[in-house]
Amino acid sequence: MGNRLVRVLSQARKNKRKLFCAYVTLGYPSLRQTESLALTLQNAGTDILELGFPFSDPLADGPTIQYASEQSIKKGTHFEDSFRVMRRLRREGLHIPVLFFSYFNPIHHYGVDAFVRKSRYAGLDGAIIPDLPPDEARSLEERFHKAGLSLVYLVAPTTERTRMKHIAKRSNGFVYYVSLRGVTGARRAVPADLTERLRLLKRQTSKAILVGFGVSHPGQVRSIARNADGIVVGSAIIDRLRRGKGIRAVGSYVSRLVRALNPK
Repeated sequence: MGNRLVRVLSQARKNKRKLFCAYVTLGYPSLRQTESLALTLQNAGTDILELGFPFSDPLADGPTIQYASEQSIKKGTHFEDSFRVMRRLRREGLHIPVLFFSYFNPIHHYGVDAFVRKSRYAGLDGAIIPDLPPDEARSLEERFHKAGLSLVYLVAPTTERTRMKHIAKRSNGFVYYVSLRGVTGARRAVPADLTERLRLLKRQTSKAILVGFGVSHPGQVRSIARNADGIVVGSAIIDRLRRGKGIRAVGSYVSRLVRALNPK
């Protein structure tokens, strides 16, 4: 099967649809619940799933995702669980593209070649490695390309124009725009300079731009969608799980965001 991410991006552009990407932490609340959550998110209209591997020193993650990572680590989640969960999910009918979200240390420790090979076999479509800049990733990019996997890079609010262009050129699939200065976490308001920054980035690339960090309610979604090709929601999903909301309630919440993203 070809790369699902490439196919979904192409279809969205053709149909002028905005993309909804959801982030979940592997092993939170549990591995089995991660699987149930992934399938529920797909049924709720999620187009792309980020499967986050728990890490003890997540530089870009705020308290919500840090908490989920800590709980997952305490339960003994291992790197190999990522591939086991993905294989089960594909057998259970998960057909949307899945990107593995991890800092580079766990991948390096596991072994880059083994990671790429098993990612492809398990049904992953690529990865997002927030602490690995394109300048240091040429070898990994080549391995991903040979395996038919995408490597997505992030652009920050402080990224200069020439650097934006370089990152966007190297990003495979879409460009992940980080809307906030700081770490992940739900926010009530969209940054004042977001529209200006997205317009600047759009002048540097024709690739889809998805906006993440801080997105949590339909009003933000509608505002961001005017200038972006999609959104990424993570902390707001995990926060609901942490507050005892069930997986069904999370699915209903995501459905509301998807409707706001693509109103009829």
